[in-house]
Amino acid sequence: MPSSEAPAKSGAAHSQTLSRGIRALEILADAPAPMTIAELSAALGVHRSIAYRILRTLEDHSLVMRDAAGRLQAGPGLAALARGVSRNLQSAALPELTSLANSLNMTAFLAVWDQHDCVTLVTVEPRHSGATLAQRPGTRHSFSAGAPGIAIQSALTEEQWEQLAPGQPYRPESRAAAELGYAVSHDEVIPGVSSVGAPIRVPGQLPAALAVVYIRTELDPDDIGRTLVAAASTIQAELH
Repeated sequence: MPSSEAPAKSGAAHSQTLSRGIRALEILADAPAPMTIAELSAALGVHRSIAYRILRTLEDHSLVMRDAAGRLQAGPGLAALARGVSRNLQSAALPELTSLANSLNMTAFLAVWDQHDCVTLVTVEPRHSGATLAQRPGTRHSFSAGAPGIAIQSALTEEQWEQLAPGQPYRPESRAAAELGYAVSHDEVIPGVSSVGAPIRVPGQLPAALAVVYIRTELDPDDIGRTLVAAASTIQAELH
């Protein structure tokens, strides 16, 4: 009897249901407000009944929850999963992120390598400020833009970069950052926004970056960079 399931394209075996479940989590985590099942099924491009079955499974694992009106939002189970990502790095970085955010009055964050992108893993906003620029965990951008990506790239030789990311250019700014110990970018990811980043060399893993983001400041970017280098060194010492 012939199988009722279509063969995987290009010979690549994968779970469509799992892929849809992960995509549902991505949509809910990125949504500015809780969503209805109809809205989520439309975003997934599937029938409402399929979306409902996926959501029931995600709810069972506390990855999705409903508010009083029955709308869907990311659940607390996601926070538990996120804590497991680079756990030692997060633990070592959090005190430094908090100190940087409050002393520089800027949002400080930790960025890591994720395939072709640089992704924000954890972020801390200053305690007493009403006009800082937010940087959400999960925010991603290409290595071709932004100080965190430059900083990560600068921790690798050009030969290492070519092996890890064939076809992606090694930026001239990364060569300069390798000498300075930090990277500065302006208007690369978001117009009007600046960022400073310093690499963190993680034992047995790809390098990460400690960074801050801001719209304007009276501080010298080079002074910010040197402050980040010192904080990155503290984190690296904790990891060894």
